[in-house]
Amino acid sequence: MAQRILVSVTSDMVTDQRVNRMASTLKEAGHRVLVIARALKTSAELTPKRYRTVRFRLWFEKGPLFYIAFNLRLFWFLLWHHADILVANDLDTLLPNYLVSRIKRIPLVYDSHEYFTGVPELEGRPKVKKMWKAIEKFCLPGLKHTITVNQSIADLYDNEYGTAFQIIRNVPEVSMPFMDEKQDLRVRLNLPTDKKIVILQGAGINIQRGAEEAVEAMKYLKDVVLLIVGGGDVIDNLKQQVIESGLSENVMFVAKQPVLSLRKYTAAADLGITLDKDTNINYRFSLPNKLFDYIQAGIPILASNLPEVRRVIESYQVGRISEDHNPKNIAKHIDEMLNDEEANSQWKINLEKASKELNWEKEKEKFLRIFRAID
Repeated sequence: MAQRILVSVTSDMVTDQRVNRMASTLKEAGHRVLVIARALKTSAELTPKRYRTVRFRLWFEKGPLFYIAFNLRLFWFLLWHHADILVANDLDTLLPNYLVSRIKRIPLVYDSHEYFTGVPELEGRPKVKKMWKAIEKFCLPGLKHTITVNQSIADLYDNEYGTAFQIIRNVPEVSMPFMDEKQDLRVRLNLPTDKKIVILQGAGINIQRGAEEAVEAMKYLKDVVLLIVGGGDVIDNLKQQVIESGLSENVMFVAKQPVLSLRKYTAAADLGITLDKDTNINYRFSLPNKLFDYIQAGIPILASNLPEVRRVIESYQVGRISEDHNPKNIAKHIDEMLNDEEANSQWKINLEKASKELNWEKEKEKFLRIFRAID
């Protein structure tokens, strides 16, 4: 039976692949879907979606005042709009959804994209962390329908609150192969055609994600370009680092891209890297989108030694693990991976096999079963 589903998220939905996939899937299943997001002053126009989207414009765009303003506006919006099911994405949208679900007695699905109270941005901010933890403790124990991105994070929540989180991984839709060869893609994207390209992509290129060390590693490589596609807290610092280190010919920056455009940049690369550090519980158990994007693009992966990431890399044999973040060692791994023809031939075979298993077409069946079970 078709349901009216209101989906809440604090992103601007320009590059939010997870929420876009889920909303599109619910729409395809016959539901009426409205995504409630926000619009920043710098937000690009949204590409046409299969579902409706409302984006709040607020006076404040970050910090406590933003979260207070967004949650208050979201509460009133949800209260005065009809819904059969509410979906809250991450802890920063949970409280208004929880309150409205109780007031109006309608089901709530909570999707935690990460272990929110373990993010590094909350380290050294005990009062702010305590506030988010209080919201979590107030809302989570009573929830029946809960989702997260991997088993490690599910176990953390389950052990703490006795919940039963189900796993919906951040796997992308199957990428249609580009008709253009890699070199032709590079010409169209204004990328070097005479050098190897290593890509680091992400909407959250923030502190402790290994980006600084990846840039530093370029000092020790020849005929290799590091392509950083996306945005985040450290982008400006990285650009300054590149200038100060004299690496302007070795590192390129591209702003956040819509999904289809991002796929083209990824497919044009020779190697993908994901170097999050094991400095906090959230990063330790992360399983980033980029890992699966690289697999769909058919490029091998150099990854840091995190349990969930290692499990994918080693299970499917699609790359290597760097045991540390020493820039010289990172450079050594990159050089060996780019120039090992035998390994690359095997990785190509393994990546093709992995892409057939790790995709949304398979994962979405589990996702839809969660909504079919809601009474």
